[in-house]
This record gives sequence, structure tokens and C-alpha cells, in this order.
Amino acid sequence: MRNRDFYYSVVWNLLLITAGSCIFAISLKGLATPQQFVPGGVFGFASLLYYQTGWLDPGTLNLILNIPIFIFGYLKISKRFVLYSLYATVLTSLLYTFVDITIPIHNQLYAAVAAGALSGFGAGIILRSVGSGGGMDIIAIYLLQKYNIGVGKTSFGYNLVLYMFTATYMLPDIVVASIIMVFITAATIEYTLSLFNQRKVVFIISQDTEGIAKRIMSEMHRGATILKGYGAYTGAEKNVLMSVINNIQLKKLEEIVFTTDPGALFIVENTFSVLGTGFGQRKRY
Repeated sequence: MRNRDFYYSVVWNLLLITAGSCIFAISLKGLATPQQFVPGGVFGFASLLYYQTGWLDPGTLNLILNIPIFIFGYLKISKRFVLYSLYATVLTSLLYTFVDITIPIHNQLYAAVAAGALSGFGAGIILRSVGSGGGMDIIAIYLLQKYNIGVGKTSFGYNLVLYMFTATYMLPDIVVASIIMVFITAATIEYTLSLFNQRKVVFIISQDTEGIAKRIMSEMHRGATILKGYGAYTGAEKNVLMSVINNIQLKKLEEIVFTTDPGALFIVENTFSVLGTGFGQRKRY
């Protein structure tokens, strides 16, 4: 099976969503709710309703609040995306409602950090699929596709309103701890996604770029591009070799470069979005 087919396979996506939803639900039930934290997104609003009214529980309220959002996503994005997202939301809500777990962290700050890290890791795994965790993720992806509004901007705007509203009902300590949790959640999501996407862009200035390029292709089975450049001081023409590799291949490439030309200049930059042959494919919802 080709990588592209595997990436879009039902088994792989359900596996990612199941694992991510379990971690996400445990972080909320075991850490956030005992401290009365308000998570971001629709689940955060559901939690606030629960704390103030005692109606049902956050898991059930989250499921109810998501119904109109799923209808919107079904009409505006795609059937596949909504079904995967629905699975994630239902599973998270059921796990939250029926799994009884409390993680014994009593310090409010420690609990906020732990809840943010766990929920971010779980949400990041879910977002590796072609679905989402539901709620504001669906709205954010629609706005990105339709109006090119970044997912982060949509999430920030919604959570800003949510916490302004929360501040009128909850103690300031709880509000601040909830914001810390959501900030760590967002950072952990980005880090979790980058674990799968990070690549290295390497620029090599050498007197033997052709020889290095041949070794890259024969020994590492990676592509390379030779760019034309000029020395700013001398005006002499120079070749610049560019290649994109993963983290594991970096030391091997470094060895190839300096055993071929000890006087080469070796420049490495991190990149998190490389699409095309041999790398990731553009995600289709």
C-alpha cells in the first residue's frame, strides 16, 4: 500500500483518533474538571455551563452543543471530515462521562501544566488524522478554506471571548489557571504536529557541489538542487546546493559534505511544511 493510501485509510485514521481522544478525555476528567478549569473550545463552554448550572455533565453538554456545528461542517466542508470528527467528539464525550479517573495532582499550577500538556498531546494526535476534535476545529477549518483566516486566529478569538465571559462567573485564580492550561495545550499541539513534520533545509556552498550532489543521490537517495549565486565581495560565481532531509539524515549529510570538501560552508534551517514527492502530501479534508 502506498504511503498516501495508508495516510487516508480508515484503520489508520480511527487509530489516531481513538488514541488521541482517550488521552484528551483523561486530561479533562482527571485534571481539568477536579480543579474546575475551563478548557478552550466548545468543551470549555460546556464545562462553564456545568459549573454554573449543574446540568448534565460537560461530556454530554459538549455532544449537544456540537450538533449544529456538525451539520454546518457536513454542508460546508466534507462528509469524511465530519464523520471522523463526529467519531472523535462522541468518543471523547463518552469516555469523559463514563470513565471515572482522577489524577492526584492538587497544586493548581501543576494541574494546569499537566492538563495542558496531556490535552495538547491528545489533540495533536487527533489532528494528525483527516478529522478533528470537533467543535471550533470545524469552524476554524471552514474559515481557513473559505477566507484564509488562520486556525490559530479563530481559536484565539473564540477563547478570548470565552474567558472574558468566564471571568464574570469564576474566581480570577481559576480563570488564570485555565488560560495557562489552554496556552500549554496550544504549544503542545504545535510540538506534537512538528514531531511528524519537521525537516531540515540544507544549503551547501562548496567548490565541488556536483560531487556532493552525486553522493547525496547515490548514498542517501535524496534529491538536490544546484542554485547559481555570486560572492558579494568578489563577484565570483558560486554554486549553492540545496537539499531537504529529515533529522536522522543530518549527520550523514554533514559527513558527506566535509569528507568531499573540508572547506565547504554548511547551513541548516528547520522547516515544518514540506509537501511533494518523497515528503508529505497536502491534506485533503
